[in-house]
Amino acid sequence: MTGPNRPSDPVVIIGGGLAGAKTAEQLRENGYSGGVVLIAAERVAPYERPPLSKEFLAGSKSLPEFTVHDEAWYADNDVDLRLGVRAESVDTASRTVRLSDGGAVAYSALVLATGSTSVHPPIDGADAAGVHYLRTVDEASALLETFGEGKRLAVIGGGWIGLEVAAAARRRDTEVTVVEAADQPLRAALGPEIGAAFADLHRAHGVDLRTGRKVSSITVADGRATGLELDDGTTVTADAVLIAVGARAETGLAEAAGLTLADGGVATDSRLRTSAADVYAAGDIAAAMHPILRTRVRTEHWANALNQPAVVAENIVGRDTEYTRMPYFFTDQYDLGMEYRGLAEGYRRVVTRGDVSGLEFLAFWLDEAGTVLAGMNVNIWDAGDDIAALVQARRPVDAAALADPEVPLSSLI
Repeated sequence: MTGPNRPSDPVVIIGGGLAGAKTAEQLRENGYSGGVVLIAAERVAPYERPPLSKEFLAGSKSLPEFTVHDEAWYADNDVDLRLGVRAESVDTASRTVRLSDGGAVAYSALVLATGSTSVHPPIDGADAAGVHYLRTVDEASALLETFGEGKRLAVIGGGWIGLEVAAAARRRDTEVTVVEAADQPLRAALGPEIGAAFADLHRAHGVDLRTGRKVSSITVADGRATGLELDDGTTVTADAVLIAVGARAETGLAEAAGLTLADGGVATDSRLRTSAADVYAAGDIAAAMHPILRTRVRTEHWANALNQPAVVAENIVGRDTEYTRMPYFFTDQYDLGMEYRGLAEGYRRVVTRGDVSGLEFLAFWLDEAGTVLAGMNVNIWDAGDDIAALVQARRPVDAAALADPEVPLSSLI
């Protein structure tokens, strides 16, 4: 059994993002005094990913401002930070991780926080110069070079990353075209009703948003991307192309080690324990049983990477703790700020209160019984706690009262 007095072998954390760094931090915060090794493939200290498509591209934050801890913190807290090193394999029988530098490290407990990688769809021309993805700070820096007056950017995908990049690029006077296969952007996340509000927002800011269209190929001249050819025969001229069609959890290590996978990630119980003894998963890859929702939940959201490490650390030191937080994410696009709580899968209707066209509203996703599955506040910042409580309550609510701004949300909880 893993605990604070486990003998010699350290806790090994694989992953150089927020989840990995917070796991190391939370182990120390929870009194774990044994060895901690953090394996990070990038050559910079672990940092948060959301600012890459938000403040970093907007020029309002630099890497040190969203680095979780500087390298001195790891030294001060006796965390063995190994930058530029990849975990090549995990042997759960011998409790050993083999590394890209030829070394190996034994573990008393192992935390997989390997995150996600951008999906690379099989599009002709995708290997040309000038084709970008966005997952790392180096990729964000390269993408930023494509912004500016007179420059043209084509974005494949109208999800969160695609739209946030479009907003950042427009703020720098870049001409932007977004191509989305669905009839509205963000349809998979928010449904067509609220997706339409985001479509209107981007078009109002000069984005050429083309919905219901697929990309047939990326056009190339002299080895460099020059735009897109769409399935209706039309073309988009661009100096650079961003492919933003989703992310895929980095489950290769877990799969090769024989861990149980589920929902595109690594299956865990509500305590974030995987199918292997003393092996945990946190962040994007964790497909965790949720004790309130009573289903397995895997979301590639910042909040999981921020909050799941505390549960992992508490279980490693011998406290019995479940991860009970509801899914949460946020976005900033132009003058729109939004927070979303819950999980809208299987919703039957959307109820709004406030001014949708004026981008100051609340939205609620309800099931057939009228239970609030998820809620969103757009440019309204005093409703978050009540929305969280409504989602957590898991009981039917009168839809008319939910839509009425005169009815306090607190009275419906």
